[in-house]
Amino acid sequence: MSWRLLPDLASRSLGGGVPYVSDELFAAGDNLVTDAAPSFEARTFGPKGQVYDGWETRRRREPGSDQAIVRLGAPGIVRGIVVDTAFFTGNYPPYASVEGVAVGGYPSPAELAAAPWAPLVPRSALAGDTRNEFEVTGAHRCTHVRLTIFPDGGVARLRVHGEVVPDPTLLPAVFDLAAMEHGGQVTGCSDMFYGPPHRLIAPGLARVMGEGWETARRRDDGNDWVLVKLAAPGVVHIAELDTSHFKGNAPGAASLRGADARTADLDDPAAWFDILPRTRLQPDTRHRFPIPPAAAPATHVRLDVFPDGGMARLRLYGEPTGDGRAALAARWQSTSRSRT
Repeated sequence: MSWRLLPDLASRSLGGGVPYVSDELFAAGDNLVTDAAPSFEARTFGPKGQVYDGWETRRRREPGSDQAIVRLGAPGIVRGIVVDTAFFTGNYPPYASVEGVAVGGYPSPAELAAAPWAPLVPRSALAGDTRNEFEVTGAHRCTHVRLTIFPDGGVARLRVHGEVVPDPTLLPAVFDLAAMEHGGQVTGCSDMFYGPPHRLIAPGLARVMGEGWETARRRDDGNDWVLVKLAAPGVVHIAELDTSHFKGNAPGAASLRGADARTADLDDPAAWFDILPRTRLQPDTRHRFPIPPAAAPATHVRLDVFPDGGMARLRLYGEPTGDGRAALAARWQSTSRSRT
């Protein structure tokens, strides 16, 4: 799967933040992790000049560079970075670099400054008013990234796409196996015309319809679906199908099926078993369904909606298997680099 389809680990909705910037005289560093796309309104002036939706530093009059440290909302392996200079034309930085580090606990800016940073994106040329994209190699987990711009200027957004790697010691016995912040991942879907499917497993409740997944109207006899790889192999106990804000466009019904990729081929129809049989849904409603105790372990769950429509969130509360929890711990250890 392209890294562009992986979640933005730095996004504010996932818990990302900006604990340090070297300068933010013209525009605040917090804007770097805003979920919404950058916006601009010409001739909108504040006390410090034209208002920009991004991070912008003053013009340097001495040698050096500016930096912003971003705390990732969820620790993970960074696969791609976007340094978005949208609407910055005569004031964008000509070059930038990005480093990453994994630091335990809740470090202060001073502790982060002394951490052992490693390169993710070397010093690279940027274009103005552009999504500057960089693929990242390596498989080390990061908790923070550091953006350096040379020598100064403005960046609208920093997107840090990657795979969540949760700390297994912070996961309770039963948790949402599908949640993005726990390492759940959407690996396929039939349609995402109005909204990408990874929103289904985002943190929190959807505030508006636009924060969910929605398909185009079907004009055939088929139905739409989403495939989710669980954070760990486990048994689902409670399924939540939330159609909040979808009123005239909610699915009429939905079903959940599971499969265990450790013992079966996901392309084999016989590998799939029912978790929740086809069930009627109501518009604008958080539905919760108990799953029978006899449900088998799954590594993947497929949500089918009939025939189409939108859904705000999918929650699959359950318990990882013993080897599933061991796999979480092993991945956490294997992706660690030296930490402070």
